[in-house]
Amino acid sequence: MPDKRKRATIREVAQATGLSPAAVSYALRGIQTSEETQERVRAAADELGYEAHPIARALASGRTGQVGLLCGSLEDYWQQSLAVGIGRALLARERYALIVDAGGDPERELALARRLHDQRVDGLIVQPLDPSAALWSELAASIPVVSIGDSLRGGQSQGEVVFDNRKGVTLALEHLRDLGHEHLAVFTSTAASTPDRPADVHVNAEAERLGLRVDVVVVPQGLAAATEVAVEVLRGPARPSAVFCFADSIAYGVYAATRELSLDVPGDVAVCGYDNHPMSALLTPPLTTVDWDIDGIVHSAVRLVVDVIDGKPRRRRVVREPSLRVRASTAGPDA
Repeated sequence: MPDKRKRATIREVAQATGLSPAAVSYALRGIQTSEETQERVRAAADELGYEAHPIARALASGRTGQVGLLCGSLEDYWQQSLAVGIGRALLARERYALIVDAGGDPERELALARRLHDQRVDGLIVQPLDPSAALWSELAASIPVVSIGDSLRGGQSQGEVVFDNRKGVTLALEHLRDLGHEHLAVFTSTAASTPDRPADVHVNAEAERLGLRVDVVVVPQGLAAATEVAVEVLRGPARPSAVFCFADSIAYGVYAATRELSLDVPGDVAVCGYDNHPMSALLTPPLTTVDWDIDGIVHSAVRLVVDVIDGKPRRRRVVREPSLRVRASTAGPDA
C-alpha cells in the first residue's frame, strides 16, 4: 500500500524543537540562527519527514528552481538531443528545465524569451536564431543568460558556449575541395532576416579562399520540407556535385531527395553534415559530419548558468573546437 501520511508542516517541526515557526524557517535556510540550532532543526525535520513546499521555498529564496531553455527549432534532431541532455544535467543539480521551441522563427524566439523572463526563471539558456537582437542585452541585465552556438549582441550574456565556426566550415569545405569538388550547394536554416550568423558568413569567405563555387540555399529543418527543397536543387542540369548542410537533420532531407531522384550518395552527390547526431553514423552510407562534442556543450552550458545563479561565476566564455568525422557519404565527383 502506498504511504498516505500527510506531509509534515513547519509548525510540527517547531513544536518538536520548541522553537517558533519563524526560527525553524531561518534555521532550515541557514540564516540568523546558530549552527547548533540549524543541526537540531534539520534532524527534527528529517525525522518528521518535513519537506519545504516548492512554492514556499521559491518565495523564501526568491528563486523558482527553473531554468528556461529556448531552442531555435526542435525539428532539428541535434537540438532535441541537446535539450534532453541539458534537462537531465539541470535535474542532477536540482533544477528543472522549462523547454520552449521557437520553431525557426526569430520573432517567436524573442516573444518566448520575454515570456520566460516574465515567468521568473532563474536563468536562461538560448540557442539564438538571431544573436544580433537587442533584447538579449536587455534580458541579461536582470537574469543570467547563457548562449550556445553564437555570441549575443553587445557581449552582455553572463556566459557563452560558442563554436569555432570558421574552423568547422573550413574543415568541411577543405575536405570537399580536396576530394575534387568545385561546385557546392550549402544548405542553411538561417533566413535573410538573421544575417549575422557567423557560420554562414564564413562560408562565403572560405569558398572564395578555396576557389569554390557555392550556392547558399535556405532550407527548413523539418524532414519533409528539407527533402522538397533538396529535390528542386538536385534535379536540375546544373546539379552541384556536393551538398554541405548546416545541420545533420537537413542532410537527412538530402538523403531522402537522392532516393526520390535515384541518385547515388556519394557517386552522384557527396553529402556533409555539421553536428554529428548519433543517427548520422547509422545512415546508408554513414554521413560525414562536423562533430562539436554535444556532451561537452551540455556540461559547459549547465555549469555556466548554475554557477551564475548561485553567485559563483567562473570562466565566462567556452569555445568548442570541431573535428571532422569522415564517413562514406563523401567521395570525389568521379567516384
